[in-house]
Amino acid sequence: MPFQIAALEHFLNYHGQKYIAPAKAGEEKDIMETFKKDGQTARQAFTELAQSVDQSLQDFHMQKVSGWMNQAQIGRPHFWCYFKREEESKHDPHFAIRLITLDDGLGISVEVSFIERGVVPETIVRQNQVLAVPIQAPLYYLAQSNGVSSRYKATEENRLFLQEAVADKTVRKVLVKVDIPKLSSYSDQESLVTAILEGFRLLSPYYLATK
Repeated sequence: MPFQIAALEHFLNYHGQKYIAPAKAGEEKDIMETFKKDGQTARQAFTELAQSVDQSLQDFHMQKVSGWMNQAQIGRPHFWCYFKREEESKHDPHFAIRLITLDDGLGISVEVSFIERGVVPETIVRQNQVLAVPIQAPLYYLAQSNGVSSRYKATEENRLFLQEAVADKTVRKVLVKVDIPKLSSYSDQESLVTAILEGFRLLSPYYLATK
């Protein structure tokens, strides 16, 4: 099955744009109808990818794919989807895939994280247990401090630094991630799914650490 990257790339043009219901858009009715259609098409393309990942997993199941606009009706082209075990709750760790923009085009970031709306103090503590496991490339850290996320290379020095930063509360939470760059280089969806599953495998020790 070919990967429908063109729909995802096209919808990037709507990033940050305000969507208005066509019935209320006046002269922009046609523009908004196209906005909606392009958003739905892009979301469907990402959903089909997530479904292919889901079909390749035994113990994890995909959750709902993020919408093509947020609650403020702003275009949101960087879709994401969580994967969790059936018996676990939103307070447990998940794998997630996120569409990201890299220097060489669209990519996918794979991570271990908790669903943010389900976060309680306990889950933040558990999230930061990823720092208990040694790290090496191609993995990396993404640390959040005062609402700003910063990337750190996979070094022992950075692991120890982030442990201290979490302890003194200058860093709120730390994710371990791996990127799959240049989606345009994947000729079919199956090869991309294989790369995503390899990301899950690399992240498995960190998933177990957060449990």
